[in-house]
Amino acid sequence: MSTAFHVPVFFDYLATFSWALSGAIVALRKRLDVVGVFVLALLTSVGGSILRDGVFLQRTPPVLTDPVYLPLITLATLLIGLLRQRIADLKVVDKLVSTIDAIGTPAFAVVGMQLALGAGIPLPGVVLVGAVSGVGGGVLRDMIVREIPFILQPGQFFSVVVVLACLVFLLLTLALDVATLPAAWTTIALFFMIRSLTIRYNWQTRPVLREPGA
Repeated sequence: MSTAFHVPVFFDYLATFSWALSGAIVALRKRLDVVGVFVLALLTSVGGSILRDGVFLQRTPPVLTDPVYLPLITLATLLIGLLRQRIADLKVVDKLVSTIDAIGTPAFAVVGMQLALGAGIPLPGVVLVGAVSGVGGGVLRDMIVREIPFILQPGQFFSVVVVLACLVFLLLTLALDVATLPAAWTTIALFFMIRSLTIRYNWQTRPVLREPGA
C-alpha cells in the first residue's frame, strides 16, 4: 500500500488520556483503591495496543517504548483521585470520552490493520487485529471489574460498526486501490457518522434469545 496512515501524536496522547480518565471513572464507581484506579486507567487506555502487539504481532507495545504514556495515565489517575467527589458522575467527561472514542476507535483500528497486513496475517486475522486495537482496552476493563464486556451486550451499535469500518478500509485499499491516507480518513469519518447517528437515534441491538413474554 501507499504511505502508511499514522495517528497524529497529539491525538494519540489525547485519546490515551481521555480513555484513561474513562477507566479511572469506572474504577471510582466500582469503589476501587488507588492501585485499582491506575490499573483500570492503564488497561482502558492502552489495553488494545498491548493485546495487539503482545498477542498477535509479537512486538513491544508503545506504552513500554514511548516515555509519555505512563506519565499521562498516572496524571489521569491523580486527577480523578483529586476530583473524585465532583467528577465521578460528571456528564461532560462522559461526552468528551464518547467523542474521542468515536474518532480514536477507527483510527487505532486502521493502524492495527496496517501492522497486521505488514506482518503477512490473512485478511480475516487483519480484521480481528483491527477490532482488537480499537476495543481491546474496553474489553479488558470490563473483564477486570467482572462485567460482561460492553461490546457483547445488547445496546447501541458499536462492535458491528467497528468491524464494518475495518472491512471498508480493506475494501478501499485492497480492492479499489485507494491510497492509504484518504482510505483511513474515509473510514474514520464513516465510523464517526454512524456512531453519532446511533447515539442520536438510540439504535440498538437485541438479545438473540428474548426473555419469555418479551
